[in-house]
Amino acid sequence: MNAPTARALGDVADDKAGNKASEEGRQAERTAFGPRNGDAIGDMLRDAYDASLESAATPVFHIAERSDGLVKPVPVEPWIAPVDQWPDGERQALDLLKGRVLDVGAGGGRAARALLDRGHAVTAIDISPGALEVCRRQGVRSAVLGTVHEHAATGERYDSFLLLGANLGLLESRERAPEFLRALAAMAAPGAIIVGQGRNLTDSADPLHLPYNEQNLRAGRIAGQRTMRVRYRDVATPWFDYLSLAPRELAELANGTGWELADIVYYESSTAVYLATLRQRK
Repeated sequence: MNAPTARALGDVADDKAGNKASEEGRQAERTAFGPRNGDAIGDMLRDAYDASLESAATPVFHIAERSDGLVKPVPVEPWIAPVDQWPDGERQALDLLKGRVLDVGAGGGRAARALLDRGHAVTAIDISPGALEVCRRQGVRSAVLGTVHEHAATGERYDSFLLLGANLGLLESRERAPEFLRALAAMAAPGAIIVGQGRNLTDSADPLHLPYNEQNLRAGRIAGQRTMRVRYRDVATPWFDYLSLAPRELAELANGTGWELADIVYYESSTAVYLATLRQRK
């Protein structure tokens, strides 16, 4: 980065043009400050996958940043971990799936790879080009770049939809969730199911979450909605909404979308994390 030009105090005081130029320079510096927008998720997954191939590699972390400034370092390794390293609850999710599976928000392809090993036909879908590159490196041949809305227009049909890794958050908000669920319904074969992992922050008593939840409620949003971005090194994703909702809220949002909440299983390791199964409404 170029250093600003040093000027004497008297010169600055007497030079209106200089004042204007200096202010424009300060504005440009503020605009340039901070991470650049890009595929932070893809970058971190590529590095984590490369690290997983080396026994002495340094662990890879990313930063989850909430819109109020709260940041949390998060290890990336679980995003690509083989199935024998998963928590029991996540392995249980695979047992519920049947037939042809759409792995939504596939990340580095850990679930898609595990399902292929079980004999399922699997398509991984993600909006991160880098994530899908890692999917392919893990042997996932059917990998789609795009949203579920875009993919629904292709006429593909699936027996199961998987949203692992708290990916029920991809429902985004009260307004966007029905659209997302209807897009899955448009791709659903008869008898299809959704198996999704959620995290209930709506009912959180954590002091780090309470003010944010209250702000959401005052704005008419679901308390567990989060506006956030993922940062890795000098790159950040665009800001996005992620919905950490309670099961009762999920049941409400499913009304009128072609789905109904059929089952909830809470993880033994957490009172907030759960596994939801939705079935086609009869």
